[in-house]
Amino acid sequence: PSESGFTTDVLALYDWVKARSGNSSILFWGHSLGTGIATNAARKLQEERGVQVDAVVLESPYTNIRDAAANIPITKIYRQFPGFEYLILDSMARAGMFFRSDENVKVLGCPLLILHAEDDGVLPPKLGHQLYETALKAYKDKSKVKFITFPQKLGLGHDYISFNPELPALVKDFLNMK
Repeated sequence: PSESGFTTDVLALYDWVKARSGNSSILFWGHSLGTGIATNAARKLQEERGVQVDAVVLESPYTNIRDAAANIPITKIYRQFPGFEYLILDSMARAGMFFRSDENVKVLGCPLLILHAEDDGVLPPKLGHQLYETALKAYKDKSKVKFITFPQKLGLGHDYISFNPELPALVKDFLNMK
């Protein structure tokens, strides 16, 4: 798997769905690592084909893969050792793994919804908030960018936002804004 391969796969799936969906809206929904893939695909679709996806939903996102790797709990012990940046963070860049959602959202024009749980123990909510701030600054129409946080008391963590019974209504309200 590679970043460009994931993006190519999503665009092929988009083409397949678009050919069969009539006038239905198509949105990209990415979770965790998939948020970088979703923003890559949306940007590529926009820049290379002049087509905007109808919306992008990012669940438990990060700004870019370097920031994500530097902030996930599993790397905490390794961050204190010399060479962490070179061995871990720089090696991802050398492998062509960037997933620059922070750069991608600067050029998107489609509605963008960011979802993050306050108790996300994998990707800190601050990364989702930073991504939101970056998008908000870049978007001409600020109403197209929305950030929803889910309180810690719900216990949704990194993987269970989709289990929240209010999520369908929240997404529907967001999509009706566009």
